[in-house]
Amino acid sequence: MDSVPEEVSNSSSGGGEGGAENTNTHENRSQQRQLPIRPPIQPASEKYSPLNWSAYFDQEDDVSIPESDDIFHVYTAGKEGPVVFCLHGGGYSGLSFALAAKTIKQEARIVAMDLRGHGKSSTENELDLSIETLCGDVLAVLKTMYGNSPPAIVLVGHSMGGSVAVHVAAKKVLPSLAGLIVVDVVEGTAMASLMHMQKILSNRMQYFPTIEKAIEWSVKGGTLRNVESARISIPSTVKYDDSKKCYVHRANLMETEQYWRGWYEGLSEKFLSSPVPKILLLAGTDRLDRALTIGQMQGKFQMVLVRHTGHAIQEDVPDEFATIVLNFISRNRIGPNGVEIPGLRRPMKSQQ
Repeated sequence: MDSVPEEVSNSSSGGGEGGAENTNTHENRSQQRQLPIRPPIQPASEKYSPLNWSAYFDQEDDVSIPESDDIFHVYTAGKEGPVVFCLHGGGYSGLSFALAAKTIKQEARIVAMDLRGHGKSSTENELDLSIETLCGDVLAVLKTMYGNSPPAIVLVGHSMGGSVAVHVAAKKVLPSLAGLIVVDVVEGTAMASLMHMQKILSNRMQYFPTIEKAIEWSVKGGTLRNVESARISIPSTVKYDDSKKCYVHRANLMETEQYWRGWYEGLSEKFLSSPVPKILLLAGTDRLDRALTIGQMQGKFQMVLVRHTGHAIQEDVPDEFATIVLNFISRNRIGPNGVEIPGLRRPMKSQQ
């Protein structure tokens, strides 16, 4: 039988009001039985401990670009379907898409690369984050991975990576491009925020005694809202500085200010000019500029407002994000070789 608190036991052995007190004792016992068992408090060091990418992606690889010293790190998963090629935002890494990859890989292939100056990628000039250089990097990785016969590609880009995805699509040099998904970046809002960016970067925490503290800061500071995703992605966004004897941010964004305007200027028109199905995911109520507003009214792209999430939609609500991506692929009939039209057979490739 459940033990009864001492004060209830003592009062129930009293005099004339014993019947009512016994009733109260019975109610207290019932309430004790109904209370859910509180889980043990998890130490902060365990709650924010790093998680390995291998539970989400199938493998990681280094893609060496011919005739250069540039090596780009990629995470891949899935064996069939089109390739969902993911580009992360400034200061993030390819592991920003890890949780979503676990779902996407069930119906498509997914590749998430570490952009120049980020994650495990290594390049000759880590600070050259000009839009032309970033676009060239993406096209070089695709060329190196797939040669002259790439599978159907659905470009997915978050924030800065969204800008890169749009610029790559607008170049119209990727014949197998089958779709474009841009995550939480709108030209007008992005351009307006540039004047505050240096202050935002300088005010964030710069030094971390441990990786666990970096993960904890990202969650408590509001950068990410999903602890599991933070435990996977944040370790790849910091590096150990021997001179300072602590961890610092891997990407030196404060030194790349000269390129920021180029990421977002003219983004709306380039997005609309891309000749493939496209979708814009927004985490808030960003006001569309005139070009996007008209484009949406004309049905040139789909817009989805994802609620209860921060800037990193793919990390904060990965299941919802993955569902949107897979529904986009299904709705537009994007197969491993491009748009599949029912009843139309593709010619067999000749055997070499």
